[in-house]
Amino acid sequence: MNRLRFGLVGTGPWASATHAPALARHPGVDLSGIWGRRPEAAAALADGHGTRSYADVDELFAASDAVAFAVPPDVQAPLAARAAAAGCHLLLDKPVATTPAGARDLAAAAERAGVASVVFFTMRFTPTAAAWLAEQVAAGGWFTGRADWYGSFYAPDGSAAFSSPWRASRGGLWDVGPHALSMLLPVLGDVTEVTAAPGPRDTVHLILRHAGGASSTATLTLSAPPKCEGLAVELRGESGTAVLPPWEDGGDAFGAAVDALVESAASGTPHPCDVRFGLRVSEILARAEEHITAT
Repeated sequence: MNRLRFGLVGTGPWASATHAPALARHPGVDLSGIWGRRPEAAAALADGHGTRSYADVDELFAASDAVAFAVPPDVQAPLAARAAAAGCHLLLDKPVATTPAGARDLAAAAERAGVASVVFFTMRFTPTAAAWLAEQVAAGGWFTGRADWYGSFYAPDGSAAFSSPWRASRGGLWDVGPHALSMLLPVLGDVTEVTAAPGPRDTVHLILRHAGGASSTATLTLSAPPKCEGLAVELRGESGTAVLPPWEDGGDAFGAAVDALVESAASGTPHPCDVRFGLRVSEILARAEEHITAT
């Protein structure tokens, strides 16, 4: 298969720190161009990575075989649907949308166009976490699980540089909740029941029932005290207890996601983290949000 021409939508901190550098150095793709809502930012980012900026996003789609998105989820969904209609394969950020309707429209657009898709759930593309997850899926027989994400996003030395209005308004449920579900669902099965309750600040506690009878919990926050931040994934079942190894720096996780999309586009085989999986994650999180609103 010829090298994919890969466009980038977005010019913010994630696009600048992760997406653009990874695409520019990837040996199997060509960075075909960048579009952003601020033309001057798109031009500066494109100049720094040896490509061109586009004033019209549809022109970027026409010049690309695949497109990576680094924009807020509810900006991403309609733009990605347009990219799919233009025949572009999709490398999406999580969540794919913060409404089931938006996620369904995107998934339907990708299906109609017959394009490949991968959602960048970071843990699924880091070598240690991915290998651990595969081992637990193979083992089976799990009784319960938990996935807790305690982020100190707004601490003075945290990741506030990557803050955005959508994260501030939707909190840990929508920002780190997709990561938790991306680790629990492959092992325990689809979610059949959701219960959710609010905790301090943006904290949300989930109780999930899975197909096959297993249950799990998740605690999700971006505003934990810095000294207690961290993540934990634990499973208990017939094989005993399995604990996710300590978090690694992620390495070139985004590059691995690019590899996955290239392979899916070439083979026609859907990736486990495709837009349909992203849709299911959005549906579950929306149901949890409904529970919280009703309490």
